[in-house]
Amino acid sequence: MNITKIKDALYKQATIFQTGGFRPTEELGESWIGKVLWGKEREAETYSSNYDPIFTIFLNQLPYVPRELNRYQLITVYMDFNVFNNLNKDNLVSYFKINCYTHLDGLQKINKQSLKIKSFPLTPLIINNDAPSWEDSDSIAPDIENAITRLESDEGMEYYEDIVEKIYSTHKVGGYPSFTQSGVSFGEDYSFVFQISSDEKAQFNIVDSGSFYFFFNQEKQDWIVYCDFY
Repeated sequence: MNITKIKDALYKQATIFQTGGFRPTEELGESWIGKVLWGKEREAETYSSNYDPIFTIFLNQLPYVPRELNRYQLITVYMDFNVFNNLNKDNLVSYFKINCYTHLDGLQKINKQSLKIKSFPLTPLIINNDAPSWEDSDSIAPDIENAITRLESDEGMEYYEDIVEKIYSTHKVGGYPSFTQSGVSFGEDYSFVFQISSDEKAQFNIVDSGSFYFFFNQEKQDWIVYCDFY
């Protein structure tokens, strides 16, 4: 297996986000960091004041969405900032409220603003070359990993120079988690579907340029949230 075939087998599509840079409309379809603009008022009011509105993703407006999220049009995320005192846990989902909407009918403009993150609209961009970090061996099939190792040994190839074009450590839907430490796997039933990453513009730092990774079990409608950082 040569470099071209490895890339063809390894690369995935994903939607990444650029923070700010345009005048927001605050209308349906606009994704945000630091704000939940749309939802159900009664639902949002049930959350304690500890839960801060941090993310809005309108999936129906994205150029790529993983199949596990195809039935949803909108996801909103609230976070309890006490999560930063408990990052040693394998599953941080108890510090998050994740709302998934299959339809946009009946949603209200609730305009919930984060008290700790600067809010910006997000521009979605499709990529076709998302690749896992080498530390994330669970995301690399054994035959591909063996081919990479062989080329590194026999031909002096370097994974991060000759295979990976870029590791996208940014807000992302689909593709691979951009692990900075040793990757983790929660089994075939829990698929990585999106991540929320440190964002300098939004003044949101996850310890040291880290990310929160969201894994979803479609059958159980269940989430696992994991975090790592440099």
